[in-house]
Amino acid sequence: MIEVRELTKFFGAVRAVDRASLSVLRGEVVGLLGPNGSGKTTLMRILTGFFPPTSGSARIDGLDVQTHSLAVRRKVGYVPEQVVLYPELPVRRFLRFAADVKGVPRGRCAGAIAEVMAACGLEEMARRPIRKLSRGYRQRVAIAQALLNDPEVLILDEPTVGLDPRQTVEVRSLIRTLAGRCTVLLSTHILPEASMLCGRVIIIDRGRIVAEDTAAGLARRVEGVARTALRIAGSRREIVAALEGVPGVDRVEAAEEGAVADAATARFIVVSREADPVRQEIAARVVGRGWGLLELRPLEPSLEELFVRLLGSERRGTGDA
Repeated sequence: MIEVRELTKFFGAVRAVDRASLSVLRGEVVGLLGPNGSGKTTLMRILTGFFPPTSGSARIDGLDVQTHSLAVRRKVGYVPEQVVLYPELPVRRFLRFAADVKGVPRGRCAGAIAEVMAACGLEEMARRPIRKLSRGYRQRVAIAQALLNDPEVLILDEPTVGLDPRQTVEVRSLIRTLAGRCTVLLSTHILPEASMLCGRVIIIDRGRIVAEDTAAGLARRVEGVARTALRIAGSRREIVAALEGVPGVDRVEAAEEGAVADAATARFIVVSREADPVRQEIAARVVGRGWGLLELRPLEPSLEELFVRLLGSERRGTGDA
């Protein structure tokens, strides 16, 4: 559905996108991750027709974004990081204005507005001026306007930035409902968000695509090992000996948080070459010896760790300083 090939964009002497190539299949939800200044927003703006690439190509549903700009825009809904809304307009009136701008036929306009308001949970806000909405509801309005023309592709630039935890959960839930309805490409700097929302993650740095995988797959590749957090009720010495005897376990570390806070329980981080088989064997051994398995959960590196390790490895591999 989205095909980018050897895409490059210069702003003067600055190369914002550097021979980037990626593809997104129809119906996929894909996350675009990268540090500030990595080229995420530039790439999204090229895909939405805001400006042309310097070289290379970008296609949506087979249409070149340069030569078929208007046709591409009819297929795409876009929510930029800093969305422009008209604060004095009530929600329904703003959506009517947006529908007119997008060329939604008059006979379909009322139905399209009702549909996106229902999908985005805005029905109770229909007559409320946008200036009186919370940040979370304003983001819902932004997504609603992007859906008015029933786009085949939805592009979201940092859709949860600036939201409080409850609003973030609500917007993430809304994005999940769009999976399958359209192809979604979203940028985020939050790895757990990418894990929850995206089937696949693309990492971009200094305009270059440096990795593609699932969020969990990227974490494993960067880490090179699986890490598991454990809290077990029992003798610390006996537990360590049992864990170190599990096939595939490389080492057992005392967890920093709460490691000695409770004499009756012990906290560990187990580092292993595999994930699920080792965790299954650990659970079986702990339960089999009569200890209490109070916690067993996978640990992923933070996004900061992932970037430092992955991008550092990439730069060493290309000879960059």
